[in-house]
Amino acid sequence: MSNYQLKRQQLLKKLYTKRRLVILNEDSFEETFSLKLNLMNVFVVGSVGTILIIFVTTYIIAFTPLREYIPGYASSKLKQEALEMAIKSDSLEQSVKINNAYITSIKKVLTGDLEYAKLNKDSIKALDPEGIDEGLIAPSENEKVLREQVIKEDKYNVFDSAKPKVGFVLFPPVQGTIIEKYSPKNKHLAVTIALGKNTPIKAIAAGTIIFSDWSPKNGYVVIIRHKDDILSVYKNAASVTKTQGSVVKTSEVIALTGFTNPIQNNSTFQFELWKDGFPIDPAQFINFN
Repeated sequence: MSNYQLKRQQLLKKLYTKRRLVILNEDSFEETFSLKLNLMNVFVVGSVGTILIIFVTTYIIAFTPLREYIPGYASSKLKQEALEMAIKSDSLEQSVKINNAYITSIKKVLTGDLEYAKLNKDSIKALDPEGIDEGLIAPSENEKVLREQVIKEDKYNVFDSAKPKVGFVLFPPVQGTIIEKYSPKNKHLAVTIALGKNTPIKAIAAGTIIFSDWSPKNGYVVIIRHKDDILSVYKNAASVTKTQGSVVKTSEVIALTGFTNPIQNNSTFQFELWKDGFPIDPAQFINFN
């Protein structure tokens, strides 16, 4: 018999040799538990147990929510929340950009830092060096007769001429004498009115107060947003009766005069009117006298 066969028989004999596992009481050496087994049984049971553990672990990882507790695995709920947060952050970023642009425009209203576009009446002609043929735009005789007829009808039509030409009426915030008029050339975008102390300042129209705060230069400043993107700005107030976010009605008292400018050493009131982000002369729409 060869050495290989001999070793094989010895190995099989060791695997199938019956052994006894005994558990004894340490104090009395009494036999508590005993089990007959051999190495082959131990190997088979260990292999089957290992395969079973691997199968159960794989099932837990693949088909149960317990995999979320394993490092490296993200939960579906966490992924959904991350997606929602990404969408919200993107929307928030857009809102912040819009608010920053709006705040920038409000700062321009407060500081008067604007660039004015200068229109040269000759710039239109410069676009066409040859000029415009006046014969092409000259009215005919029938057009002249029609124009005269329309002018006569408008002249004697009292009811049509009495209709307002604006969407809503602007009431004066105060009544007083204008001591400094609106002048874009001098960078004075407001009309300045001399008033006594504690004179009520009223809203020129219904709207929402979007700014109401104190400034060292202009005292209390109130800005109201009206319809058609019109902003009215009230400066040099000594106190306010409305806060930011308040909705006011036409001619409702929003502040009181009395702020003394340390440079001019007098009590004045300044009023500005803005449309679509551009300043306009308030005296053209409001009678302050």
